[in-house]
Amino acid sequence: MEPRIGRTLRWVIAAIVLAAFLLFAANAGKMLVVDSPEQSDVIVVLAGETKWRPALGIDLLRRGYGRRLIIDVPAGAKVYNRSEVDLATEYVRALPQAESVEICPTVGLSTRDESHDVERCIEHDNANRILLVTSDFHTRRSLSTFRHEIRGRIFSAAAAYDDSEFGTHWWVHRQWAKRCVEEWTHLCWWYCVDRWR
Repeated sequence: MEPRIGRTLRWVIAAIVLAAFLLFAANAGKMLVVDSPEQSDVIVVLAGETKWRPALGIDLLRRGYGRRLIIDVPAGAKVYNRSEVDLATEYVRALPQAESVEICPTVGLSTRDESHDVERCIEHDNANRILLVTSDFHTRRSLSTFRHEIRGRIFSAAAAYDDSEFGTHWWVHRQWAKRCVEEWTHLCWWYCVDRWR
C-alpha cells in the first residue's frame, strides 16, 4: 500500500510541476512586456534599436508625455566610418521638436551601466518622473534596473514593438523564441547576480 501512495504522490507532483511549467511557458512573452507610459518630466529612449524606439519617444513627446526627450547613444559606436553620436545629432537637428531633444552619450554596455549614464545626463535636471522607452521585451528588466540603480525618482515604461524581433506568442517564430529565451536569461541574471553587486 505504501509504495502505491508514494508512486501516486510522485505522479501528482510531476503533474503539478508540468502544469506550472506550461503555464509559465504560455505567458513567458507577456511577462516580459510592461507597456504603461505615465506623464513624466523627461522621456528617455534607451540605446539599442534605432528605428522604433526613437520614433515612439518622439511620438510620446508630441503627445505631451514629457517636456524633454533624451536619446541614449553609444559614445564609441560607429556605423561604417561615422559615429552614432554624429548620426543621432543630425537626426535630432532635423526634427520639428529639436529644441526639446538631446543626445546622452552612453559608455555602459549593460542596462545597469546605462542607468548610470542616464543619471549623469539628468543630474542637473529637476526630473522626478522619467518615462523609459525601449523594446517591448526589454521593458520589465529596464524598469527593474532603473528603479534599483537610480533612487528617489519614479519610472514608467513605454514599449516599442517590432514584429520582426519579438512577439508575446514567442513559439510562433524562431526569432521570437530566441529573443524570449535570451531576455529571460538576462532578466534572471539581473535578479540573481547584477542587482546584488
